[in-house]
Amino acid sequence: MLHLTQPRRASLFATPEFARRSASIALSAGLALLAWSAATGSAQAQVAGDALHAPSVYVQGNWAEHSTDAATIGVTLPWNTWRSSLLGGELRGHWDINLSRWSFNGAAGYDSINVLGITPTLRLRPDEGRSPWFWEAGVGATLADDRYRTTEKEFSTTFNFASHVGLGVNFGEQRRHELSVRVQHVSNARIKRPNPGENFVQLRYGFHF
Repeated sequence: MLHLTQPRRASLFATPEFARRSASIALSAGLALLAWSAATGSAQAQVAGDALHAPSVYVQGNWAEHSTDAATIGVTLPWNTWRSSLLGGELRGHWDINLSRWSFNGAAGYDSINVLGITPTLRLRPDEGRSPWFWEAGVGATLADDRYRTTEKEFSTTFNFASHVGLGVNFGEQRRHELSVRVQHVSNARIKRPNPGENFVQLRYGFHF
C-alpha cells in the first residue's frame, strides 16, 4: 500500500517576507524612539542649561569602498549622572541613536537598505573638560531591513555590530555646533559566515539644543 504524504509547509517565521516585515517593524519602532528621545533630551537640556553636554541632533555622510555611501540622521543623549577623570581630561558618555540609508552597487544594479543603529559612546575631552576638542569611541549594534550585498561582498546577517573612533571639535555660541571625523567598522563578529565587514569614513555635523 502506498502512503502519500503531504509536503511540509514552510514555517511563516522562516520566510524572507517575515524577516523583512520584522525588520520594518523594528525600524519603525526605532524612528519612534528617535522622536521620543529628542523630545526628552530637549527637556533635560533646559534643566541643565549646559549646551556643550546637552543632547544633540546630527546629520552625517558615510563613505566606503566599492561605490558604497550612506546618509545618516540621529540624536545623542548624554549620561548626565556619570563622568570621570582620565589622562588629565574629562571622560563622559552618551547614547547615539541613528537611522542610515546605505546605497551601493548591488548584484542586480544600484541598491539600498535602511539601517537602524544604537551605540553607547565614550568621549574624552582634554584640559579637564575645558577643551573644545574631543576624542571618542564606541561599540554598538545595527539592524537593517535587508542584507548588504554588493558586487564585491555580501553580509550574511541583517544584525551587525558597529565600532568607531573619532576626533571632533565644538564651536560657536556656547559651543552648540559640532564637527567630527570618524572611522567605523561594521560586521557581525563572526556570528555567521561570510563576515567580510565594511569600513566607513564619516563626517558629522551636530547641534546641541
